[in-house]
Amino acid sequence: MHPARAALAAFTAIALLAGSFPARPQETAVDPAVLAEYRAKLAEYERVHGAYEREADAYWHDVTQKRRLRIAKRRHHEAIALKDYVLTQPPVYSGPPRPVSPLPPPPKPPLPPRPEIPVEADFLKAAREQWGFAPKRASDAEFRRAYAKAARVAGLTQAQIVGVYAFETGGRGAYNTQAGLEPPGPGKHAISPAMGYNQLLSTNTVSLFGENGAHFLAALERKRASLTGAARVDFERRFAVLRRMIAYCRSLPHSWSKYDEIAKNTEKGWGIHAAVLDIDVGPLLQVQKLLNSVWFARAKGYQKPLRAAELELMNLTGDGNGFDMVTMPQAFRERVPTANFFQQNGYERNPVARRTAVVAGLIAEIQSHIDRAGRSQGARDLAEAY
Repeated sequence: MHPARAALAAFTAIALLAGSFPARPQETAVDPAVLAEYRAKLAEYERVHGAYEREADAYWHDVTQKRRLRIAKRRHHEAIALKDYVLTQPPVYSGPPRPVSPLPPPPKPPLPPRPEIPVEADFLKAAREQWGFAPKRASDAEFRRAYAKAARVAGLTQAQIVGVYAFETGGRGAYNTQAGLEPPGPGKHAISPAMGYNQLLSTNTVSLFGENGAHFLAALERKRASLTGAARVDFERRFAVLRRMIAYCRSLPHSWSKYDEIAKNTEKGWGIHAAVLDIDVGPLLQVQKLLNSVWFARAKGYQKPLRAAELELMNLTGDGNGFDMVTMPQAFRERVPTANFFQQNGYERNPVARRTAVVAGLIAEIQSHIDRAGRSQGARDLAEAY
């Protein structure tokens, strides 16, 4: 090749090669005085916020330790004293905000997409694909009557089921109402998989099948015996699938964490949650969730009927924490902070727990909400169905 042509070819190759790499971004010049001011503010923020974090860590550690102490004392039938609770409110950060850096932000590492919360259509699709199951749907009026009948047979009172319904759905929820979508509307999105009159979580459905499966099978057997003809054929088809669902849930380790893993992270679990929408088993599931709280209280020696607000307290915070508050003397309720019954992250995301400050305030807030929503048409309809 001619030397001139060879030189031109080499130059062209170098140019093309250079063009294949992205240009380095120019560093943004920052005024030294601005940078110095930022670093001074950052140092002050880290000093003040660091002190707050140490105080908060100590506070929440104390909450956890005292909770464990109360559990142990109850196990040994020892009386719970006021000193067994943290009696101060959680520390609140009141220092300067974290300053905004004048430097260009570093590139963010790629993050996996956050999984969306499944909604009714997802539960139904998973039930069909994973289990070959389609719940028998009904009108809300029919479902309400079935729910009220199941509650009455189980010994739950009208006030209890209407009160829980009023608090959980605002007194306007249908049997397929999902948290965050009540009522449905443009721009709304689900905030949890909780569905139904008492907002059953998908983890609740899996755990109820796992721990109360024999009860559901017996109830469904009685239902089958009462049917004839085409209605019996349809029921038996669904019952066969429900038996498989229940057997699967009963085969799981009996732990909330395992039920939670299956319910939230597998389509098998999503499909199981679709059973809440079935007219024959959905009411039984929702009633059993409340009944388990009643049984929990009785097993702990609490024989008085649970008021609606007390049952909702157990439904909302879990049986252990709820029972702790239900059995607390009024003098304790006036002094014990609600923080004693939450993890730090849960407390900080719960405006009601923060606003009400103490147990008495939280119970009063629940009762006030029940009283207001209990006057709604949905609550009146459920009371009438009972």
